[in-house]
Amino acid sequence: MSNQKNLLVVGYVWPEPASSAAGSRMMQLLDFFLAENYSIVFATTAVPTPFMANLKKMGIATKNIKLNDPSFDDFLMKIKPQIVLFDRFMMEEQFGWRVDKICPEALKILDTEDLHFLRDARMQAWKRQILPEEIFFDSDLTKREIAAIYRCDLSLIISEVEMDLLITDFKIDKNLLLYLPFFLEGISEEEIKNLPDFNSRSHFLSIGNFKHEPNWNAVLQLKKEIWPLIRQKLPKAELHIYGAYPTQKVLDLHHKASGFLVKGRAENAYEVMKNAKICLAPLQFGAGLKGKFIDAMQCGTPSVTTSVGAEGIAGNFPWNGFIENKTKDFAEKAVGLYQNEKQWIKAQRNGFSIINQRFSKQIFEQELIGKINELNKNLLQHRRKNFTGAMLKHHLHKSTYFMSRFIEEKNRKTAD
Repeated sequence: MSNQKNLLVVGYVWPEPASSAAGSRMMQLLDFFLAENYSIVFATTAVPTPFMANLKKMGIATKNIKLNDPSFDDFLMKIKPQIVLFDRFMMEEQFGWRVDKICPEALKILDTEDLHFLRDARMQAWKRQILPEEIFFDSDLTKREIAAIYRCDLSLIISEVEMDLLITDFKIDKNLLLYLPFFLEGISEEEIKNLPDFNSRSHFLSIGNFKHEPNWNAVLQLKKEIWPLIRQKLPKAELHIYGAYPTQKVLDLHHKASGFLVKGRAENAYEVMKNAKICLAPLQFGAGLKGKFIDAMQCGTPSVTTSVGAEGIAGNFPWNGFIENKTKDFAEKAVGLYQNEKQWIKAQRNGFSIINQRFSKQIFEQELIGKINELNKNLLQHRRKNFTGAMLKHHLHKSTYFMSRFIEEKNRKTAD
């Protein structure tokens, strides 16, 4: 007799693991639930993309859903999920109230990916040269995202820094949160031996999805400020810029004479990463964990980044390279690391330690299934303790219900 349960994932986009860290994160979660014998339906309003994962090949059913449409209610009644996983808070806003109405006993989990309000506030703060705290406490985005966290039974938080912010600054009950970073297979000594060594590698690399503004900003920093300083000391070095969805303004930065080479999407990100000598990412704002550094550590590629870029990854372990926030220091450390094999090998080893000690797949999968089992046994008591969430559900359901009904009626009349 099968113990299979149903999981509905309400996706913000179709997962593209080769394009973004968010895509890799979603695939890790899908693999986890498949291993736990869940029957999965991935539903989204997004249009298919050429680079999306083949979910059907994995045995995952897919469904295109519509906003403000009662067909989603019928869909819920048909599949009767035990768990609904929302991919980012916007999906909970749109569909959470319908889940509460049709499947009130379903466990609602929010995968925040990263805290959108924090990322947005840091971007605005960087542009205005003020502190993010001067923005996010009054931000509508903050209120929306934290309200979604309260309305869910559990929110998955990818960074310890974000966990601390939610618990300490926003006083959210830690029982509503679970620290769940990327969870990865460890790197064995045999795998390390098979990676290209210092002398087999060449050039610098920068990589990141260009739909993500911090990555575009970082490439501009490299082009205008950092790369000219590096190139002065290393006149034959090249910087290879990779990233999904490059726009024309990105492609226009290509300048062969100065070794600044815009390559666009990498067909195999791991291949280009493991053959690069150093990964550069002078990120000025952002949130969550930066997947490029996880990839770099797995590929044995040291990196130079900022405190924002490194946030939440290394814990108490030394970084696999250098963390520098000033342009001149950033360039100097990149040049030194590029030239010093002993220093480079030490940085590489630091990265392997971070992956093996901080992102153990076995540990975090056990914590996630343990939390799910605990909530399923005590869901009523868990929800009774979350009065704020019940109150926010009440008010959202009223306002969203009438707005959605208004749009449905408008759409019906337009169709007629």
